[in-house]
Formats: sequence, structure tokens, C-alpha cells
Amino acid sequence: MRLTVFYLLLFIQVAVAQQQVKVFEDYKTPAEKKWVDSIYSSMTFEERVGQLFMVAAYSNKDTSHIHGIDKLVKDYKIGGVIFFQGGPVRQARLTNRYQAESKLPLFVGIDAEWGLSMRLDSTYRYPWNMTLGAVQDMDLIETMGEQMGMQSNRMGIHFTFAPVLDINTNPLNPIIGNRSFGESKKNVTERALAYMKGLQSQGVYATGKHFPGHGDTAADSHYSLPYLPFSVERLEDLEFYPYKKLIDEGLASVMVAHLNVPSIEPTPNYPTSLSYNVITKILQEQMGFKGLIFTDALNMKGASNFLQPGAIDLEAFLAGNDVLLFSENVPVAIEKFRQAYSSKVLTEDRLAYSVRKILAHKYRSGLNKYKPINMNNLYADLNAYEYDDLNYKLYESAVTVLKNDAEIVPVEHLENENIAYVKLGDDNGNDYLTTLQKYTAVTEVKEDTLPKLMRELENYTKVIIGYHKADGAWKKHNFSDTELAWLDTIAKHKKVILTVFAKPYTLMSVKDFTNIESVILAYQNNTFAQTVAAEIVFGALGAKGKIPVSINNAFAVNDGLQTRELGRLGFTTPHNVGMNTAMLTKIDLIAQKAINEKMTPGLQVLVARRGKVIYQKSFGYHTYDNEMPVKNSDIYDVASLTKILSTLPDLMQLYDRGEVKLDAKLGKMLKEFSRTDKKNITLKDMLLHQARFQPWMAFYQQTLDSNKQPDSAYYRKTYSAEFPYQVAENLYIRRDYPDTIIAQIAESKLLRKKEYKYSDFSFILLKEYLERKTGKPLDRLSDAAFYKPLGASYTTYNPLRKFDMCIIPPTEVDTYFRHQTIQGYVHDMAAAMQDGVAGHAGLFSNTMDVAKIMQMYLNKGEYGGKQYFSKETFDTFNTCYACKDGNRRGLGLDKPQIEKSGPTCGCVSNESFGHTGFTGTMAWADPETEIVYVFLSNRTYPEAGENRLSKNNIREDIQKIIQEAVMDETPQAEPEDNNTK
Repeated sequence: MRLTVFYLLLFIQVAVAQQQVKVFEDYKTPAEKKWVDSIYSSMTFEERVGQLFMVAAYSNKDTSHIHGIDKLVKDYKIGGVIFFQGGPVRQARLTNRYQAESKLPLFVGIDAEWGLSMRLDSTYRYPWNMTLGAVQDMDLIETMGEQMGMQSNRMGIHFTFAPVLDINTNPLNPIIGNRSFGESKKNVTERALAYMKGLQSQGVYATGKHFPGHGDTAADSHYSLPYLPFSVERLEDLEFYPYKKLIDEGLASVMVAHLNVPSIEPTPNYPTSLSYNVITKILQEQMGFKGLIFTDALNMKGASNFLQPGAIDLEAFLAGNDVLLFSENVPVAIEKFRQAYSSKVLTEDRLAYSVRKILAHKYRSGLNKYKPINMNNLYADLNAYEYDDLNYKLYESAVTVLKNDAEIVPVEHLENENIAYVKLGDDNGNDYLTTLQKYTAVTEVKEDTLPKLMRELENYTKVIIGYHKADGAWKKHNFSDTELAWLDTIAKHKKVILTVFAKPYTLMSVKDFTNIESVILAYQNNTFAQTVAAEIVFGALGAKGKIPVSINNAFAVNDGLQTRELGRLGFTTPHNVGMNTAMLTKIDLIAQKAINEKMTPGLQVLVARRGKVIYQKSFGYHTYDNEMPVKNSDIYDVASLTKILSTLPDLMQLYDRGEVKLDAKLGKMLKEFSRTDKKNITLKDMLLHQARFQPWMAFYQQTLDSNKQPDSAYYRKTYSAEFPYQVAENLYIRRDYPDTIIAQIAESKLLRKKEYKYSDFSFILLKEYLERKTGKPLDRLSDAAFYKPLGASYTTYNPLRKFDMCIIPPTEVDTYFRHQTIQGYVHDMAAAMQDGVAGHAGLFSNTMDVAKIMQMYLNKGEYGGKQYFSKETFDTFNTCYACKDGNRRGLGLDKPQIEKSGPTCGCVSNESFGHTGFTGTMAWADPETEIVYVFLSNRTYPEAGENRLSKNNIREDIQKIIQEAVMDETPQAEPEDNNTK
């Protein structure tokens, strides 16, 4: 009975079709028509029918599958293949194989809605369409389409079966969901149009799908036939809307879905993919679509349950489809076509119309001059650096702030905050937590019960909750009942910033947002989304995204709050700030050279430009035993960087408030010097290192006994009120000895000539001055004035009082003073004798924290929305007052060399500034290029003797690469050795 109905319907459709014979005449050029005519006239009936089939191919299956495709290509002359799972190299090889076997070059297609990675491993992944639905900049989406087109071209692919034009008005849609751009027809159309334009600008055909519209379905057409009870008026207004717009703009192809839509196909349970009325009458005639029409995969149950293989192919073709996708049995189908042709059910005109259309599109794809895929550098080309450039921008534009009570985001006044992080969900959230911790101290709190968790959270001012679900499991993104209970309880007692790294519909299970201060929707759980979300939390970025769907009565489509940018360091790719990514990879080679040749056991390097960190890596190990790899969060003894990271900014604040002047005399600043030959030395000369001080004094040597061991007159092995200052493990120095150091400087001989001579004495004395002037120890002064508000939570004196030793690389195996491995205690002997807190040394930090302070300098005193000192003060201290006398220094800040040797590569601007340190450290900033460069190491381990790191110009060579990586029109500094200013 069913078969009889089928042939009756078939006869009716054919009769109608015969009355309206169509001839394909939509040629773009005479040459195209000539080629099509020539090919078509030379083809047999079987070859013509073969062009209609695009069969499923895999590059991860066995040889029997490959041989099966070989047979279809050679014996049945199929027109194309649609690739599914596999890998790019394997697929490219198979493409070349099948193309070589084919008499007429094959069409190659792939489902690549969010990039080739939808089907292929080791290829690039772009955001879901739903994530793109939050992006407001259509140029970004068009650029994404262009990149996808480039990647498809590289893989010999002619059709990307995208964009999805389905308007997802049903949150419970089991198959479309995140594949849709959203629930607004205008939003979907704008984004699909941008996607299409980008893709087709590269000569790759876009395919709008799934016609007439799969967005409001409750069933998955892979398993059954979804029912759409909508009126023609509703379809015209909503589902057809994007198709009309894209067709007008040149959409190349359309894929027809397997749907049951009675209002446009009255035959009961009849799939739209087989409907003459839907495909020919509506899509082609009413909408005027002249491009290629694809069936959705014919093996899907929404179609295959209706008819047997072969019969369904013929039915689909007679309905108006041009290409039969994923045919289950091509030989049987071709036989069905032959029978229909013999019985006049299939006419030559109908066959010619589609085959000529296919051939015309092959001509436009360049298949008239087919070239095989070049296998050289295939993987690199498919994963080029510039793809990350765009992905960062897409996520920066997509992440959406839906709620922000009292502008809790961005988090300001870090000095007043104690922030906890709680992870929910079952996927990885490490990138989010790690990035949050780059802004301030954020403590992950883990407990197995809610009461324990709430006790742990008592002392925290804010709780950041990250909900993390795997991208690939988007159908299972909803909160569990337990997670909802935890979220509700935490929100009732603490200020909460909820960040959801999952599909928007995840939020539907949260019934009440009243007690949640901020809701951030990051859409997906990957490095880009996690990094950008953290940047928004702390104001390195402002939120721009708008949610593409509504969430119950809580949030409406296009909701999205803008948040403020506070000017904190953010993260992006080098190219996004005008730097050459490939060039910066050369840093790795130099760093690894330093490790391999044992110039230092380990090191950290950071590069930032225009307020964005673009390179942050760690190399080597804490020691040469290769047991503890260096991490970006590890903290190093930064040695003399202490001068510009602690003492100098404190002094600049005093200067900025008018509490000290550059002509202040040392005799007035410190009473011990009022009756010495140093009483008239000015603060300015001290900062310029031209105060005639001795370069250095081995203060520790006077505290050793005859055996070169710490003398018991000065040291004890345990703490006491008389011996309170810890010099190293189990070693404490007498309380009065720091005063002795000051006295020894006061009694020291001055150099005869006033000229540049680097000396630690100035900053040793400035520590004393600052502490007496402010009434605060230097470590607490710097921490309160700078480190806490900057979020430099890893920057500290005496790090063992705050951190575990395992994150602090050792600096030396000391055999001459403390006679132990120095780890977590300051390397500099004079600083150690001052309880680890000195003006010239003693600070520990990592590259990220150092970069914050250097960026604050680069911003002329501003960072994170706070002005630490005025621009005028910074300019005063960054001036080279004695360059004409051969002294390159600013006030405390080091400057580029005047002669050939010096602290820099000799290729930075005269306005640049920074400092280097004895342990193998460097921090440098250049206002002209807006670059911050930080290099930290423990080159003094195990012994501080020969400075091979310096002799080999490791820091300078890295700085040179950084400068050479600048791609824009930044003014270039003149050669430093010609500078006479």
C-alpha cells in the first residue's frame, strides 16, 4: 500500500514538473557555458546521474571504506564526497586520491559550522554560532568566514555546509541549539549574511540550512521526522526571513531539512526534503533561488524511515533537489533513475537542469583546472597564528554581562578585597582561575559539603563562581540540583560573581537571580572565553556582548550590560597589538639557549604592548636537577629591580605631594650624615648615581669569624628579641646591625670625582629616609601604597612569610657567608642583614607583577583606574639630566646606553627606562613602542661568579627580537651610540 502511494505521488509530481520544463541558463560567462556544454554532451546517462550524488567519506575508517569510495568514484562516477570525521592530512591525501581516480573532478563538502574542527582533529575551532550571536561587530564574523574559506581552500573543499539559518525559538530544541545564531530573525540574518559573505569571498560556497527552518522543533531529524504545526504566515515572517535576505545577497546553495510541515506540504508525514511544493514551488519559484539545492543527509531517519534507499534518492531529485547528500546506496539509486528515465518519469530536461547547474558550479570552483592539494605545511597553514588573533576578538566581543548590581564588575580597590573562587560543573576551569590570579590574590576554595564550604568562605569579601561544562557536551549543560542549592546558599550569604562557561540556556535552571550580584555569560569553556571573562571581571576589558536568546523572564534577547575598563593589563595575541607573532617565537630559542648552556637553570619572560600581555612563558627548572619546572606564577629574587619596584615609587609619591624636593640634602634627610662630608649630597645626585658613593661594600665580611663563619658576636641560630632579623634559615643577626650599615656608609670615603658610578648606597639610605619620614617599614609602605591596590599579590619581601618555598627558585649555594642554599631569602648580603628588607634589594616577584608596575610607569602613574602619582612627576624622574656628561641615568630609573655597552639592546627609544638586577633580571618599558619587557632568572645559582647571561647578551638579544617584531609605524629610535643628549 505504501509503495502504491509513493508511485501515485511520484506520477503527480512528475506531471506537474513536465508542464513547467526548466532549462538551466544561469551561466556567469560564455566560457563557463562552453565548458558545461562540452562536458555534458560527452557524458553518458550514468555519468550524468552520478553527478547528483555526494557520498559520505571518512578519513578515520579502514581500507574497506576507502576502497568502497574508490569504487563509487571509478565505477559510478559520483559527483562529490562529503567528509566527516578524521584528520586533515589523512583527508587531504584521500581527497587527492579520489580526485585522481575521478573522470570529472569531484565536489568536496564538509559540515564546518564552527570551522573544520567540527569534523577534523588538529584543525582550528571558532566559536559556536550561538556565541557569535552575542557579537555585535559583523566585520569580525565576516573575517571569520574569510578565514574559514581560506582553510577550506587549503583542504580542497568547495562547500562548507553553513551557515545555519535556523532561528532557535525553542530552548528545548534537541539538535540545533548552539548551532543557531539565536532566536531573533534579524540577528540570525545579520550574522549569517556576514558569515556567508566572508566564506564566498574566498570562492567557497556557503550553504544555508536547514530549509524551511529547524529552529522550533522538539525532535531531532536524525532519529525521527520533526513536526512543525506553523501557518504559512508564520513561516513567511520568521523561518523564511533569513533565506530571502541571503538569497538576495547571492547565497550559493541551500540544504533542505527533513521536516513535517503540513501548512506547506499537505501530504501526511511527508518530509519537506521530498516535497515538490517546498523545494520547487516555494524555494525556487516563489523565492527565486537559482543556486544548488542539497538534501540533508538521506540516511537520517527523518527521511530514510519514509522510503527505501534508491527510491528516496529519486523522490528527492524529482522534488527539485540538485545534489543528493549521503546516499545510502548509490548503485541502487542509479538503477532507480534508469528505470524512471526509461518510463519517462524522469525526463532529460529535468536531469540536464541539475547536472548543468552542478557543472557550472564546478567551473566556478576552478575544477575545470583542477590542482591537487599541496601537502607541504598543511597543518601549519590550517592552524596559522592569525586565527587566534580573530578568536580573541570574537570572544572579547561575545562575553556578556547580564547583571551587575552596584557595578560589582569590574572589581576595584583590590586592597580592600579578599576574593574566593568556587568551581562548579565538571569541566576544567584552570585558565579562568589562573587568569583571575594574575590580577590579584584569588583563593580557590574546595570542600565536599556545603556547610564546610560556607565556613571556609566566611572571611572572603567576594566569591567568583565559575560554572564549567565541556563544549562538546552542550546538551548536558544544565546545573545539577546540588549545584543550584550551593549557588543559592552562597549567593544568600556572600557577594557573588557568577560566570557561566556553557550555553545560554543553562541559565534557565536558575530560578532566582535576586541574590546574585553579577551574572557573566561566557558561552563556551575554552582558553579564550576563560581569559576574556577574567579580564572583564577585573576591568582589563569592558563587556560588549548581548545575549542572543531570552532566559525565562530574567533576561531578554539582546540584553547585555557594558562594563568599564580600568586600564589593567589584559591579554591578546601579538598581531592584535601590531607585533609579529612568528618573530616573537625566536625568544624561545634564545631562552632555551640560556638553559641548555647553563647560563641559568630557569627563567621567565613577559612582553606586553599597549596594555596587553602578548607573550608570557617560563623555561627551564628551579635548579639544574631538572625536577621543578619553572611556572609563570613562580617568584624570583629580583635583586636591584627592587630599586624601581619599591623604593623609587614610594619616593615619587612623596615628591608628588611636595614632601621632598630633588635639591634636598642628605644631611637634612638623615641626621647621621649632618656632620659628615656627605651632608650636602642632593637627592637628585643620589638618584643619578653621581653622589660620589663607593660602588659597594662587603658589610657581611666584618661579621665573620676567623674561620669565615658567622661570628656568634653578631648571629644566633634562633630568633630572640636581641637577634630578631633573619638572614637565612636558622641564622639571625643582632638588632643593632642595620644601624651599623648606615654608620659604615656615613664613614666611608667619597670618590674624588663627581661622575656616574653605580652604587647601592643611595637606595640603602633612601629606605632609611622613607621609613623615618612615613613611620612605616618599607615593605609595608610599598605593599599598602602599590602592591595591594595594583593587585601585585606575588610581590613581597621575605616571601617565605607568605608563600611556600616550592614556588621560589633558589639563588645561590652560599659557601662564603651563610653556608647554605639561599632559597626564599634575599641573595644580596646587605639586604639580608637588614631583615631582608632593603631599598636596593630584597624584593621577590614574578613577571606578571613586575609588568603591572612597569605598565603603571608607562601610563605615567596610572593603573587600574587609580593615579599613583602625577604625569609630571613621572616625566621628572624619567629625564636624563646628565646625558651631556656621559651619565645615562634618570632619577632612579636606568636609561638606554650612551656608549655602545649598556643595559639594553641599543635599539630602544631614548624615552625608554627600566633596570637590571644581579640575579639575572631586567624590566624595561618604552613609551614610543608602548612595550613592557620583563626577564627574571636565577642565573646566580649555584654560584654567582661569572655572569654568562650578561656576557652572552641573552636579555639584550631578547629585547632586540621584541623591537624587531613591531610591525606598525612606531617611530624608530636613533642608534644609541650616536646619542649625545
